[in-house]
Amino acid sequence: MIEVQVHVLVKPTERADRVALAVDRIFPNLILDIRDDRVQGYGGLDNLLRLHGLLREQRILDTARSVMLAGTLGEMVQFRLSKMGALMGRIGFPPEEEPLGSIHVQISGDRRLVDWLAPRTEDGRPVFEIELATSSGDAARDEAIESEPGETSDDGAFDDRSERIAEKNIDIQEAD
Repeated sequence: MIEVQVHVLVKPTERADRVALAVDRIFPNLILDIRDDRVQGYGGLDNLLRLHGLLREQRILDTARSVMLAGTLGEMVQFRLSKMGALMGRIGFPPEEEPLGSIHVQISGDRRLVDWLAPRTEDGRPVFEIELATSSGDAARDEAIESEPGETSDDGAFDDRSERIAEKNIDIQEAD
């Protein structure tokens, strides 16, 4: 079973709902714990489908593979993503912690994970693609990208999710 954990610090100059939105644009539908000072997310393989697709769309499989292999320990992979890039729906792997903080990602549970997310390439194209079963029993595939970041899917899911994140942040601030 694949487990995904995401942790992001919210700096005093940032809004927690915008940081949560950055996480959601790369890892849709994670279970988010949004606080004034941090955003944490938890999920599984289904939550990695967008990342899987973006790595191919942006043609950064080689970079992603080297970053992920460098952060692999047994069945666990750790890496950082650019918070600002994520807000725009783009993947960036900062070499060190960014001044406003980075998105820290930890994924565990399957040694084949790096090969699934970022397979070896030849001339920029994957040499092979493996499939991992999602929680629904379906195989995880490239079709994970349904719409561009910031666009609304046919069912309005992106806008609905963004509104829920904003509402949750308002509820948290009102409770303080």
